[in-house]
Amino acid sequence: MSAVSTSPAVPKAIVFDLMGTCVDWYSSILPALKSAPSIPALPSESLPQLAADWRADFFKEIRTRKEASQAVEDIDVTHRRVLNWLLLARGVTPAQWDDGVRNKLIGAWHEQTGWPDVVSALERLKQRYFIVVLANGSTRLQLDIMKSSNLPFHTLFSSQMLGKAKPDAECYTKALELMQVAPSEAIMVAAHAYDLRAAKTVGMKTIYVQRTTEDLIENMDQVRDDVDFFIDGTSGDEKCGFGELADILQA
Repeated sequence: MSAVSTSPAVPKAIVFDLMGTCVDWYSSILPALKSAPSIPALPSESLPQLAADWRADFFKEIRTRKEASQAVEDIDVTHRRVLNWLLLARGVTPAQWDDGVRNKLIGAWHEQTGWPDVVSALERLKQRYFIVVLANGSTRLQLDIMKSSNLPFHTLFSSQMLGKAKPDAECYTKALELMQVAPSEAIMVAAHAYDLRAAKTVGMKTIYVQRTTEDLIENMDQVRDDVDFFIDGTSGDEKCGFGELADILQA
């Protein structure tokens, strides 16, 4: 791990982003796309890019809605709208991939598995700290992901529940207020630099866990400068990423 500041003080709560940080969305979405009807407009070799574009354009849509001061909406609605745009741009018609196909693809976001380093590390951390999820999306999405991934969090905070979406500062402060934890007593852990930059503005410590699916266009040198700690979570074994995080916070 590369540190850019002194070790964080012992916190009361560790707050985690969910998709991409704790769970590997790509391992669910790509197989779901491959299981959809084969059509000339979407050869199999194009599906990894479709999956990546779906994820990237979801983030763009979240930012657009925030800039327009639009209300938080059900993540399934956002995922469906973005998918429809992407398919239209690729010449895929509703007759080729109908509502049943598209709904099944939306449902794949609800069934995800944790990265190999996550579950055992969380089990260790929850003995000492509150460990909670703070993520954009619906509470039902988070519950479904907990069921499929067996992640042992104490509780879940969704943007739907809080009425604010990250990176809105109020999203972080509302979650902290509900836990009765001060920002200085909490650490935000994420694989998204935008998330940690926002958390830092409200006074939280920040730990970035790099994942192979996330922040692909971010300058990692800049990310290292922007966060309190940077952990490499790309090797795919239990000792990297959250394993290293647990070692440090239990020292």
